[in-house]
Amino acid sequence: MSNPLVELQRYGQSVWLDYIRRGQLVSGEFDRLVREQGVVGVTSNPTIFQQAIAESRDYDEAIQRRIGEGLQGGPLFEALAVEDVRDACDRLRATYERTGGRDGRVSIEVSPHQAHDTAGTIAEARRLRASVGRDNVMVKVPATLEGLPAIATLTGEGMSVNITLIFSLARYQQVMEAWLSGLEAHAARGEPLDTIRSVASFFVSRVDTKVDKAIDEAAGQLDGSARAELVAMKGQAAVANARLAYARFKDVVASPRFRALAERGAHPQRPLWASTSTKSPAYRDVLYVEELIGPDTVNTMPPQTLTAFNDHGVLEPRLERHLDRAQALFDRLPQLGIPLEALIAQLEPEGVAAFAKSYDSLLEALENKRRELVA
Repeated sequence: MSNPLVELQRYGQSVWLDYIRRGQLVSGEFDRLVREQGVVGVTSNPTIFQQAIAESRDYDEAIQRRIGEGLQGGPLFEALAVEDVRDACDRLRATYERTGGRDGRVSIEVSPHQAHDTAGTIAEARRLRASVGRDNVMVKVPATLEGLPAIATLTGEGMSVNITLIFSLARYQQVMEAWLSGLEAHAARGEPLDTIRSVASFFVSRVDTKVDKAIDEAAGQLDGSARAELVAMKGQAAVANARLAYARFKDVVASPRFRALAERGAHPQRPLWASTSTKSPAYRDVLYVEELIGPDTVNTMPPQTLTAFNDHGVLEPRLERHLDRAQALFDRLPQLGIPLEALIAQLEPEGVAAFAKSYDSLLEALENKRRELVA
C-alpha cells in the first residue's frame, strides 16, 4: 500500500516536518521519517525550540557543556539550536543533493525580537547561516515591514531565505516583490541564481481561528437567512486565503519579470503552508493538508498532522479548485459585517508577539536549567 505522504510528491508538493528535537535526531526517529514517511525538510521556530529544550532532558548534557564555555541566555540558546539544525542538515544532505537543492532544507529563525529591526535581522541572518555552515540551511526572516528590505538584501547576497509569518495577501505581494528585487540585484552583479532557493511561509489555521471568532460574535446580532449564511462560512477563510495567495504566486511565476530571471537560472519561491494543524475539533484534522495540495508547494506539518494524514489523508490536487468561491467569500464576508482583511492583518503582530513570548519563556527555562546544573 502506498504512503500518502510520499505520494504527495507526485502532486508537486514537498513534506517538511514542523518540529525539531535532539532526542528525535539521535534516536534514529528522524532518519526513519525521512526514509519511510516522505519528509524532505524541516522548519523550526521559537515555540518549537521552547517546547523541545524546556520540556525535556534531551539537552541537559549540551547545556552543561556550553555552560562550561561561559554561555548563557541568547547565546546559549543559539548554540543549542545551531547544533540541532546542523545535525538535521547533515541528515538531509542526501535529499538536498538528490533534489538539486529544492528540498533537504532546514530552517532556523532569527530572534523574534529583531522582527522590527532591519539591520538587526540582516546581521543575525548572516551570523546564523555562518554558524550552521551548511549549504542546505535556510534562514527564516519575518514578513514584517522591516523584514521586507532584509529579504531583498539577503536574497541579493545569495542567501536562501524562508520568509515567515505571512498572513495577508497584501503582505504576500510585498514579500514576492522583495524577493524578486533581491534576485535582480544578485543577477546584476553577474552572480548565478540557480543556488538560491526560497519559500514563503503562509500561515493557515490561525486565519480560521481569528475569522471564526468574529463570525460567532457577528452571528449573534443577525437572524434568519443572513445568520445562516454567515455561520455556513466558518472554517473556509483560511483555505480561501491560501488559494488566492497561490493564484498570485502563479501570476508572478508567469510574469515577464520572473521569466527573465528564470532564464538566468532562478527558481520559483514556493508557497509553504505553515500552521497546518487544525485548532478546532469541528474540522477534519487534515483539512489544511487535503485542501492545499498542488504543484510547487511545501506543507510543513507537526508530527500529529503528519501521522494523521498518513493514516487517513485523501490525495487530490484541490489547491486550484473553487478559486471563484474563494474570491466570493472575500467579497461577501465584509458585506455581512466581517472585516476580513483587517482581521487577517492583525495576525502578523500577534504572531510576532507570540513567538517573542515563547523565546522569552525559553530563555527563562534555560536560565533555570543553568542554575540547576551549576548547583
